[in-house]
Amino acid sequence: QEIGDSYLNFTNLTSQLTAGKPKEKAVLVTLYLQNMEKAVLAAAVRNTKERQNVEGPFMDIETRRVEKCSLMKTFRLKAGNQTMDILCTTIQKESLGGAVAFISYASIGSIINESFVSEENLMTKEKLHNFYLNSKVVSGTMGSRKNTSLSTSINFTFQHEKIKRENEQPLCVYWQGSSWSNEGCQVISSDENQTVCSCSHLSSFAILMASTKLKVDPVLTMITYVGLSLSLLCLFLAALTFLLCRPIQNASTSLHLQLSICLFLAHLLFLSGINRTEPKVLCSIIAGVLHYLYLAAFTWMLLEGLHLFLMVRNLKVANYTSAGKFKKKFMYPFGYGIPALVVAVSAVIGPQNYGTHTHCWLKLDRAFIWSFMGPVAVIILINLLLYFQILWILRSKLSSLNHEVSTIQDTRVMTLKAIAQLFILGCSWGLGFFTFEELGKVIRLVMAYTFTIINVLQGILLFVVHCLLNRQVSLIILSLASQDKKSY
Repeated sequence: QEIGDSYLNFTNLTSQLTAGKPKEKAVLVTLYLQNMEKAVLAAAVRNTKERQNVEGPFMDIETRRVEKCSLMKTFRLKAGNQTMDILCTTIQKESLGGAVAFISYASIGSIINESFVSEENLMTKEKLHNFYLNSKVVSGTMGSRKNTSLSTSINFTFQHEKIKRENEQPLCVYWQGSSWSNEGCQVISSDENQTVCSCSHLSSFAILMASTKLKVDPVLTMITYVGLSLSLLCLFLAALTFLLCRPIQNASTSLHLQLSICLFLAHLLFLSGINRTEPKVLCSIIAGVLHYLYLAAFTWMLLEGLHLFLMVRNLKVANYTSAGKFKKKFMYPFGYGIPALVVAVSAVIGPQNYGTHTHCWLKLDRAFIWSFMGPVAVIILINLLLYFQILWILRSKLSSLNHEVSTIQDTRVMTLKAIAQLFILGCSWGLGFFTFEELGKVIRLVMAYTFTIINVLQGILLFVVHCLLNRQVSLIILSLASQDKKSY
């Protein structure tokens, strides 16, 4: 009880006196850990029981006293869900009074957290990022000098606080007074839920999790670059068609043009800048611009749905005057202003969430990704509601009006094209979102391939549906082709 009370007083005092002062906090924690180990070990030596267990809200403790043992006998001490395996002969040789203690602290890891990690003190084969403690902090003590090499290594089994992701690497670290270090410790085995460490000395230990770069699938990379290059070509041809083909120019083609421009710029920046992680400022800017361009593409798609709905409600295709009015008063301020507002607010709230150590995109380990997925989900839902309402209106009109059948059928074809476009654009980002979730490796790989293939089809679909399948454009292409034949 006295140990528990002292721990509670210590944590309260530390949080009050050392807020914003990491050096003072480290000193206090180090002194406390040392005093706690001495107190627990002294209690174990005084007690006549061979084994003691104490469980409490602040820490769990197990102690062992050893007098006689066989050569290869191993003791397992358990504190909470963490364990320590130590040879009996090691206890006899290294311990004070033949006693060993194992302590698991409930929340001391929140005090000496990942902010006390220095890469200079970590011995790793590759550069690691995004450190965080992923276990309880534990202490093992036998009364011998801390951090001195033992005759045989001691194994610790840590239960993870969070499930280990595929791109994360665990490090077995110990508290060396002012920061965490992995010297003298190595990972024996690790899975999603636990890590086993082997250390050549006793101290206070924890599992430090770090992010590594995911292995790049060369086939997926090839599909991405070849497919997006083809998509860029189709988007460029579509934009030229909407600009130069006067017979088809109206409010609808103006909307298609803006969508093509946004997707073209987004895909171009994606190809050229998604992997430019240095300098960090440039990476953050690229991530912010990509955020804006993809949001703008979805916003223009929302305007397409709204425009179709207004056309059907008025039972006529918008003429040039109404198209100009629609464009001036509504299209540009909404199409480019709303995404700019979302990105501006997101950048003010969490500027550090633009750009990661692997890609120049939004960070996915927090709720920040919803600054993109949230608006996208809302736009897809609104457009689906608009399109289903449009089809319902057209169905009723076809049964009651015969003289407007051709106009209504043309509008229905436009609606079906818009639904296909919405499916391709929306489905790709929906799959892309789920590829970052904790799914099985095979499922996630299938999702990644599907996302990439559908994503590269966006530009191709837009060009085919709105240009090649347009009767007026087809007639113009045929007339140009016939003129070329005559010239030969």
